[in-house]
Amino acid sequence: MTGAASGVPEELSESEIARVRGRSRAAIIAGQVLAGIGMGSTLSAGALLITQVSGSETLSGMAATMSTIGAAVAAVPLATLAARRGRAPALTTGALLAAFGAVVGLVAAVLGWTLLLLAGIVLLGVGTAVNLQARFAATDLSEPGRRGRDLAVVVWSTTLGAVLGPNLIGPGDAVGQAIGLPPLAGAYLFTIAAQLVAAVVYLVGLRPDPLRLATRIGLERPASPEAASRTADVGGIATGMISTSLSHATMVSVMAMTPVHLVGHGAGLELVGLTISLHVLGMYALSPLWGLLADRVGREATIAIGQVLLLGALLLLAAGAESELWVAVGLFLIGVGWSAASVAGSTLVTESVDVLGRARIQGRADLLMSTAGALGGGAAGLVLARLGYGGLALAATGLVAVVLLTLVVRVSRRRAAA
Repeated sequence: MTGAASGVPEELSESEIARVRGRSRAAIIAGQVLAGIGMGSTLSAGALLITQVSGSETLSGMAATMSTIGAAVAAVPLATLAARRGRAPALTTGALLAAFGAVVGLVAAVLGWTLLLLAGIVLLGVGTAVNLQARFAATDLSEPGRRGRDLAVVVWSTTLGAVLGPNLIGPGDAVGQAIGLPPLAGAYLFTIAAQLVAAVVYLVGLRPDPLRLATRIGLERPASPEAASRTADVGGIATGMISTSLSHATMVSVMAMTPVHLVGHGAGLELVGLTISLHVLGMYALSPLWGLLADRVGREATIAIGQVLLLGALLLLAAGAESELWVAVGLFLIGVGWSAASVAGSTLVTESVDVLGRARIQGRADLLMSTAGALGGGAAGLVLARLGYGGLALAATGLVAVVLLTLVVRVSRRRAAA
């Protein structure tokens, strides 16, 4: 592939590649923060807005479901676009679709159309697919010894949006009502602005395109760090996908039912909000540590640490289900365990396939992860109704056991091959 065909300069020195690497990482982080702010404000208000528009509280849970569906449906198409045209077109397209989803949601709120609002939330879910792909984009030009850390810093940047976003519901509502919008609809204005700015950041900041540059380097310099292995490591791909998807299902299933459990036992909304905030903090704040460990002690070892944390948290929740304190501590630890497995598992997927097939495999990993989360969240309600919150936690240990078994098989086969 020539420089003209790949959309990048013919000759780039190592120092120029390093500058492209740094500029791309900065653009991706900025886009993540912007998108996180917009997504956090809109999705946090989504359940309340659905209740307001439909007049039925039973439909409030559809906000998370529709968003997850949007992320799952968009994962492979965005990855395919990245493989064909580069990261910038893929991430920009996803951000624009999320902005359009916010426009649709805003119109639905004004008109009072429930189905249109749900459709808008599905499109907003494309923004989640962009967030997932962005963590992979940060590794396109990474050196092997830094892939985990480069991926983790993008995951960490999500913390800013996740914390700031929900706090914009009030200001957004005030702005919206000042210009005549229905209550809660103003949050969509922030999402539209944030996603449009994120699209510009991706389009301008990702030049030369990191994936296309990595592809060209991989073809011209097969031994370069960007090229990765010329032969796909099927076992590594499978282990990474199983780890990320089942850890995600574990996290979503327990997290989704925690507010229901706490409110059912008389907890106030303030305590529920604090518990979820601690959980989100656990999900993102320590991700740089897991990226460092993934690079230093290995991907599989870091995934195993995550599973031990998840197992300990689930057992704590099962034993202390009636204690608000232990529920908060357990949910925080679930976030920490998810973070370790997600960072290390995603890094393992990335390095297990060469640059030519990397984007498509990453898209499949995101599809599997989002689908597992949706199934876990959907099944959690049924398990909670039958077995209670403690029973739900014990049931989720089965998912952890599958990941641990997968790691044992992976390590055993590698030792046998050695």
